[in-house]
Amino acid sequence: MTTYFISDLHLCEQQPHITRSFINFCQQQARDARALYILGDLFEYWLGDDALDSTAQTVQKQLKALSDSGVDVAFMAGNRDFLVGPDYAEQCGMSLLSEPTTIDLYGQTVLLVHGDAQCIDDQAYQAARKQLRNYQWQQQFLAQSIEQRVAFAEQARMKSQEHTSQSDMGIMDVNQGAIQTLFNDHQVDTMIHGHTHRPAIHQHGDKQRIVLGDWHHQSSYFEVTENHSQLVSG
Repeated sequence: MTTYFISDLHLCEQQPHITRSFINFCQQQARDARALYILGDLFEYWLGDDALDSTAQTVQKQLKALSDSGVDVAFMAGNRDFLVGPDYAEQCGMSLLSEPTTIDLYGQTVLLVHGDAQCIDDQAYQAARKQLRNYQWQQQFLAQSIEQRVAFAEQARMKSQEHTSQSDMGIMDVNQGAIQTLFNDHQVDTMIHGHTHRPAIHQHGDKQRIVLGDWHHQSSYFEVTENHSQLVSG
């Protein structure tokens, strides 16, 4: 059986074609899978488990169908959907993963992260990330009305786009020292992450780092069986 890894779909009402691609993936590739790991940014943004739009409801139905059919579905928060909580996870039939986490993948220990915490050269982003991941800030945000949360999310998205357009692309990739620290701290030979939208398989000496692709123009996933693995885009 096959295990799949995906990230950075950025699903939202404004991009229905990506949602359709995700539905096709769930009903075709992932239908008979052993497990599906979602490594963050499944959604463009997440306003709270009490603020589900039609896209979130569609995703819930697809993931619950996979879970009910016997596929182990697991989710790790990204920088856009870090507020996905236990209520929505339960509705989807998926488990929530802490970051970083290690899994047994056909006898091999593999480290999973979203990837944004390792982009340490982008200091402005890391400062914003620290605030957004603060528990007190999150509780204050979730206490606001849905309309207020929507307004904040739209403003934050505009600021993010502006920051990206004005920044050196190099600082938005992972820092190699931070990656090596993860390898050393967790004593693993394989790491899988997303976030950077730069799908590739990198060799770090005798260690391997798989970077998942985004879904803006095509579906992208990493598939692994007991005897085979490949990074797929298309």
